[in-house]
Amino acid sequence: GLIHAQVTRPYSHSAADTQSKYRGTEELADEAAHDPILLMENSLVRGKMLTRDDAAAIRDEARAMVANSAHEAMNARRPDPATVGDHVYVLPDVDEIDYDENAAGDVVAFGEAIRLTLHEQMELDERIRVFGEDVADAPEDMIEEVEGKGGVFGTTHGLQKRFGVARCYNTPLAEANIVGRAIGQALRGLRPAPEVQFFDYIWPAMQQIKSEAATIRWRSNGAFSVPLVLRVPIGGYLTGGAIWHSQCGESIFAHIPGLLIAFPSRARDAAGLLRTAFQCDDPVLFLEHKHLLRQPYTRDAFPPLDYRVPFGKGAYVRRGDALTIVTYGATVEKSRQAAERLAADGQEIEIIDLRTLIPWDKELVAESVRRTSRVLVVHEDVITCGFGAEVAAWIAGELFGDLDAPVRRVAAKDTHVGYEPGLEHATLPQVDDIERLARQVIAF
Repeated sequence: GLIHAQVTRPYSHSAADTQSKYRGTEELADEAAHDPILLMENSLVRGKMLTRDDAAAIRDEARAMVANSAHEAMNARRPDPATVGDHVYVLPDVDEIDYDENAAGDVVAFGEAIRLTLHEQMELDERIRVFGEDVADAPEDMIEEVEGKGGVFGTTHGLQKRFGVARCYNTPLAEANIVGRAIGQALRGLRPAPEVQFFDYIWPAMQQIKSEAATIRWRSNGAFSVPLVLRVPIGGYLTGGAIWHSQCGESIFAHIPGLLIAFPSRARDAAGLLRTAFQCDDPVLFLEHKHLLRQPYTRDAFPPLDYRVPFGKGAYVRRGDALTIVTYGATVEKSRQAAERLAADGQEIEIIDLRTLIPWDKELVAESVRRTSRVLVVHEDVITCGFGAEVAAWIAGELFGDLDAPVRRVAAKDTHVGYEPGLEHATLPQVDDIERLARQVIAF
């Protein structure tokens, strides 16, 4: 049932709030007279279950408890300032094994690798729950009669049929509800893997992600954690996705302590990172670029079960000595195409795919930049305060003596993606942009 109770607010909202400045004397007196605690006391007294002296004793006892607790808190041993960074997150102990194509399975594209990994992990761990908008196959009474949907991009296809409606189900179109539900499940011992259908609509869930999921381990001093994997299709290059289906704003989430972020660019990394994400005891934002889901160049032989990619471990996509390109997501392939153009002129470009943003592989970047002495950071998000700004600032601060040229960035313009394909092309970073900036850095 539903109880709709009207209550008063006889006391101010905060110490800085003086209600008499904006509420009348009669209104405040009426509110005080209808204080539910006072009304309860009066009711108990009338029913001869309590005397006024009993009520006064209860109030005195409560005041003493509060005063004693305050005294204990104020006189408690102060925490060591060196521990302020403890319990932000804990990475699982994962060793990356060499990818053995001969031991791998069928060749699959990026999206199919995600689907197969979800099936695999749900089979291995009955605590995993998948839910979100349209992630289920079909209404329960029709599930054997139809092919099933399984998400806008088919990445959850077959999960409901195989594991049942209790483990894979649809939710209302309410992103705060989806993430809030996942937090509750995680705190009760499950391993939720909610999906927000498009990154562009994640913003209603921001409070749940930033203020709740990402802070629970830290504010409980490590007593509680939130092991959830929030899968989110992201990005543009869709020639028509426009402002509400092309957003790339990963840097906003990278600013949140306690939130891990994965952003793979190929099938085997998608599988390896998703397996690792399910081993994490902290919230993971798992970003799946929509443009990459079915691209032929993302295809890999599906890696064997023991293949996992550690968070904070990047990978070389291409080796060279003229320039280092640091990138991730959809711009990995565009950087590779630009590098092929420069190779025709004898300039060999090294490309690093970060694969995860929180944490990101500083050691690999340093190793490469110390050899090439030149670096270009490339990403799809807008250039102002994009994740590339963090990478560039770190390189400039930590590797300044190794640089022979300024650190440069290629990113989207500080505007929105339009419907018309030419506008999208002009807004998002293209191969020509990467090639042009790469040549400038090399020539410096």
